Amino acid sequence: MNEGRENPAEIVTDIPARLDRLPWSRFHTLVVVALGVTWILDGLEVTLAGAVSGALKESPTLRFTNTEVGMAGAAYLAGAVIGAVFFGWLTDRLGRKKLFTITVLVYLSATAATAFSWNLWSFLLFRFLTGMGIGGEYTAINSTIQELVPARVRGWTDLVINGSFWVGAAIGGVAAIIVLDPAFVSPDMGWRLAFFIGAVLGLIIMILRQWIPESPRWLMSHGRIAEAERIVAHIESFSPPQPPAKLPTLTLRPRPTTPLQEVAHTLFVTHRPRTLVALALMSSQAFFYNAIFFTYALVLTDFYGVPSSMIGWFILPFAAGNFLGPVLIGRLFDTLGRRPMIAGTYILSGLLLAGTGFLFAREMVSASQLTICWSIVFFFASAAASSAYLTVSETYPLEIRALAIAVFYSLGTGLGGVAGPWLFGILIDSGSRLSVFGGYLFGAVLMIAAGLIAWRFAIKAERRSLEDISRPLGAV
Repeated sequence: MNEGRENPAEIVTDIPARLDRLPWSRFHTLVVVALGVTWILDGLEVTLAGAVSGALKESPTLRFTNTEVGMAGAAYLAGAVIGAVFFGWLTDRLGRKKLFTITVLVYLSATAATAFSWNLWSFLLFRFLTGMGIGGEYTAINSTIQELVPARVRGWTDLVINGSFWVGAAIGGVAAIIVLDPAFVSPDMGWRLAFFIGAVLGLIIMILRQWIPESPRWLMSHGRIAEAERIVAHIESFSPPQPPAKLPTLTLRPRPTTPLQEVAHTLFVTHRPRTLVALALMSSQAFFYNAIFFTYALVLTDFYGVPSSMIGWFILPFAAGNFLGPVLIGRLFDTLGRRPMIAGTYILSGLLLAGTGFLFAREMVSASQLTICWSIVFFFASAAASSAYLTVSETYPLEIRALAIAVFYSLGTGLGGVAGPWLFGILIDSGSRLSVFGGYLFGAVLMIAAGLIAWRFAIKAERRSLEDISRPLGAV
């Protein structure tokens, strides 16, 4: 039980310690399913956007060029950047639960509207709004998961949840095989039906999330200690009674908001080395992933002559490698430690990308062989990219956690993610394998550089309480 006290100015509580000592229970599984499904949605969105690129070019209504397909990917990411910052700011002010409800509503409305696009600009607008919903989801969901999962399994859990992006990618791949097959659906209807899949999943998610409570950590930071106590007691009820123990307590002064000036000082002065690591990891993985995956279908159709209706078959093994990486090696981030695993996966991913790009440029691999190569590359790259989100969400103070996630997601995606699909669209339009290889090499250099920065500056966060990693701003 909580041994703390409450008064208008100061709170003493053992809530963080109580949450961290709990064994894994049905409650944690529910959290993973209901909140982690966000990444399934994002994987579905990105896969469909890539898989339908050929259909968008062939659509009698849209008739997109490769550059316009790249613009659509950039619009989605630009929306994610703006949505992350706006909704991240609100998440720290209004609470995790309110925002992960609002953001899924934005997402499902916009992705359904995408199906009714009538020209390039309407399509770009709806993709932008869809991105806003997903960007907001990242901030609200990542912060909630970090604050509810016990410290000893936080790394593996976070990596697996982020890796579930590729479950969505697999669903999108299968859906693309069906709805883009002209034998089943007309060419101008298939891509429209594809986007309805995301809206249906969004409705299911809203139902699941009704059972997820507000983060007790967020409640205590805002002085709502009685409500936080009730929620922690409810969470504890899912586990066998814990033996009596005197748990470490935290003393803090609640605050309704944190001034933006203090946010900036915390990010760029107090925790400058952490910020360097976060920015390097987020921007490099954003370029690496978005540049390659958003344009993967274009490479297959333009360089290998793969019909757009068959793209889904190539995405399935690609998605399998991406999901299995975090699942199989994710526990090492909690045992061997964050620094060696983050640095190792980033550097290895960069080296493998360079090698695969070389084989592609020399025309030494078929479409199927290239897919196998990508599956191997992204087995490690998926764990690396997931560790970027883990790093950002666990290394900054409680009061600004969601906004910190938003800032680095936005900076990383803006620097690497938005530019990547646009740049690769141009490189693929050139028809030159050597030009595309140059883009791959650039992505490889970014990943290797980020890995070296992580090796030098990443902190030891494995199995440590969030409040121990980064002391709350209101702590006394």
